[in-house]
Amino acid sequence: MEIFNRTGKMAIGSRLRLLTAKVTDDAAAIYKLYNADFSPKWFPVFFVLAGDENKTITEIAELIGHSQPSVTKIIKEMAKAGLVQDNLKSEDKRRNVAGLSEKGKTLAEKMKVQNADVAAAVDSIMDEATHDLWEAIAEWEFLLEQKSLLKRVQEQKKLRESKDVEILEYQPEYKAAFKELNEEWISTYFEIEDTDRKTLENPEEYILDKGGKIFVAIYKNQPVGVCALIKMDDPEYDYEMAKMAVSPKAQGKNIGFLLGQEIIRAARELGGSKLYLESNTLLKPAINLYYKMGFKKLSGRPTPYKRANIQMELSLTKQA
Repeated sequence: MEIFNRTGKMAIGSRLRLLTAKVTDDAAAIYKLYNADFSPKWFPVFFVLAGDENKTITEIAELIGHSQPSVTKIIKEMAKAGLVQDNLKSEDKRRNVAGLSEKGKTLAEKMKVQNADVAAAVDSIMDEATHDLWEAIAEWEFLLEQKSLLKRVQEQKKLRESKDVEILEYQPEYKAAFKELNEEWISTYFEIEDTDRKTLENPEEYILDKGGKIFVAIYKNQPVGVCALIKMDDPEYDYEMAKMAVSPKAQGKNIGFLLGQEIIRAARELGGSKLYLESNTLLKPAINLYYKMGFKKLSGRPTPYKRANIQMELSLTKQA
């Protein structure tokens, strides 16, 4: 249809529904062709009951991928048509067991000829087609099970919006933003400690003048994220990645990752060999971000922060 040429791939759901409607309309006509008083939507439930012993609603739902309420509704419709008996006797009286009636069994036998003709007709379409739709559907089902369409759209949205984020080095004009953004996220989850106050009130003295750097993420001309690279007086670690904070209003734009990558780049440029950080396992998205950037968990180091319960490190030596 012309509409799909105009909408493109974003209308895949609508196009699939239209295709499904065409096949379903033909299916209803096919049942009439074979004098079967049958609704196409009953087929999955009917097929299961025709091929196996009696089943519970839960078992049928799991086998055909429908919800239990949906299966219950279909069973009631089929029972009204005389094809199914439900509430059959079972060892567990709480289980609603359904099975084909004698009429249903007779129809199942009769439909074997119809099913063979339908299968042959579908094979003829597949022979004429360039692509194997059946295999393609199975592949799409697998891929969407691994990562949903929603998740994929979210990733594309994040990627697009992240292109509008600019990472700049600290300037005095960003001093208030550095403090406010950090205070906002710390107070959301924890308590602001004395060590925080000293650093946030005087970033030049405690970070920049000691050989560190601060980076600011700008989105739509507003500072929405910050992160600091702090020079450490430690025989094992050169620098610490700290004071990363992103405004809740700007989350979902890959800002944390962009700031982290800039910190790593700067640490390498300054000759660092190992990067250190401290965090809290309560912050699952942040921890996942650090793992994504290559950090590994370590233990046994003291920390000046009450809230820190995990330490991580990243080797800055590029592997050959």
